[in-house]
Amino acid sequence: MDELHVMKVLSLADATAEQLDAADEANKVTHMSWVQQRTAGMQVYRDDQLIVIDSGLPTDTFNVVCRARLANDSLRERIAQVVTHFNTFQRPFSWWIGPADRPDSLGQALLEAGFVAAGSEPGMAADLNALHTTDLTPLGLRIERARTRKQVHDFATVLAALGTPPDLTVVCFYEAATSVLLAHDSPIWLYVGYLGEEPVSSAELTVSGGVVGVYSVAALVAHRRKGIGTAMTLRPLLDARAKGFRTAVLRGGYLHPARLQGYWPLY
Repeated sequence: MDELHVMKVLSLADATAEQLDAADEANKVTHMSWVQQRTAGMQVYRDDQLIVIDSGLPTDTFNVVCRARLANDSLRERIAQVVTHFNTFQRPFSWWIGPADRPDSLGQALLEAGFVAAGSEPGMAADLNALHTTDLTPLGLRIERARTRKQVHDFATVLAALGTPPDLTVVCFYEAATSVLLAHDSPIWLYVGYLGEEPVSSAELTVSGGVVGVYSVAALVAHRRKGIGTAMTLRPLLDARAKGFRTAVLRGGYLHPARLQGYWPLY
């Protein structure tokens, strides 16, 4: 399936700030929920006010609450309902807040409910036509888009290795999701970087909201600061540009802004 046939492609040059924020949010929701909505044992609960994503696994990486459009008079009740749900199953979760989330007091209400602010990730949008060329094969790196079960497993082992000890729930998640991720209509493209036959790096490209989003860029500790992260970020973006996409949304830290021209901070 040609991804261009199922969505309107957003141009950074023509989009308003509000359109970029909406596209960024739509992309992030797809990244966070698409697998869980289609995988046995996982659930996504959504209404006009909230999306609650439950992977069925004991990890706040894949158990997420997002896209809040809550009213002030029901805010604390909805927070309590979410907390009760995850406490009932004894599963940790994270609550992501973006610039479009409402009400403005949501963050403070979460703190008052016992949540802890874990940090922030500034967002940016980039014009794919302004990508600089760079070495995509540092140290002989071979980047492959995951097309097989083994490649999905290799992707998962790289991400799992970010934890100490390695987070085996990451491997469990991707094992359960492999068929969904390899489906022809999956908007989530996984990439694995190999040195020889060893998987050493990962990246994800999510196609949604008229833009593409880059996530899960990682390299094993022994292979960092060698240009691998930059190559893993750029290869999916170049693939997206070849498909006709014009705008990427990125989280802070995945790619230094100096390597992209025409980027706009989102928040």
